Amino acid sequence: MQKIPSSELTPEGLYLSRRALLGAAGALSAAALLAACGGGTYVPPEVLEQEAAGLTDELGAPVNSFEAITTYNNYYEFTTNKQGVARLAANFQTSPWELEVGGLVNKPRVFGLEDLLAFEQEERIYRLRCVEAWSMVIPWLGFPLHRLLTLVEPRPEAKYVRFETVYRPEEMPGQKDRFYPWPYVEGLRLDEAMHDLTLLATGLYGQPLTVQNGAPVRLVVPWKYGFKSIKAIVKIELVDTMPTSLWMALAPNEYGFYANVNPDVTHPRWSQASERRIGEQGRRPTLMFNGYEDQVVALYQDLDLRVNY
Repeated sequence: MQKIPSSELTPEGLYLSRRALLGAAGALSAAALLAACGGGTYVPPEVLEQEAAGLTDELGAPVNSFEAITTYNNYYEFTTNKQGVARLAANFQTSPWELEVGGLVNKPRVFGLEDLLAFEQEERIYRLRCVEAWSMVIPWLGFPLHRLLTLVEPRPEAKYVRFETVYRPEEMPGQKDRFYPWPYVEGLRLDEAMHDLTLLATGLYGQPLTVQNGAPVRLVVPWKYGFKSIKAIVKIELVDTMPTSLWMALAPNEYGFYANVNPDVTHPRWSQASERRIGEQGRRPTLMFNGYEDQVVALYQDLDLRVNY
């Protein structure tokens, strides 16, 4: 089993908030999250935002509002209109849910939602940088992906991890558009997937994920452009060859496998040197690896990041 070097582990204080977002109302037990997924406890957005007042990332940037995070979403399985996702996703069923993990592993397994919520849930405040040059700061809930992968025991020949989104065109109207090669597929190198920053998110703002944010489980890779953080995952496979993601298949000249946030490598149609933080006026400079350079640069020391974009 591959061991994560201590140099690649992120100090806890860099990403993990010490305060509860919701106090007793937001206790992060598996039972509470499961109840909420089934239509239980509801906390009004204004209460969530009041409780999160003053919460920032490690660079001092405040978290975006719950309203902004849940009403401005790229989720083409529903629509290409960012403001229209929440409405179209309202009736999407997230329970029961199964996540199949297999491929080049010794112990393939199917995880139910209750199994995923049995992992210790952490709050991690990450920046999200979209390839379209807008960004947010989001307080996620979830657990490092390496905890799940360790359970299935990757075999030595496993080099990459392939992720696949659920395919339900009857509930996800965007999947009826045959321009896109559905279902959505993404991939990471195994060492990227095993990095402690790589998160399987099950919630945000102390609550279960909303559908428009990828419920019930999504990937969050904060040093990469947002399209790498695949939503509504139903399958994870460990493989020996680099997966072809949906965007690589659709536009390989624009979207590469690595998709690391890099202000020095322009998109063919726009600069990546700056970004628009949702809720702010003007633009701010984009940071290399989205500000996580110290934690992840060792993963790419032998790569030309202009070629391996």
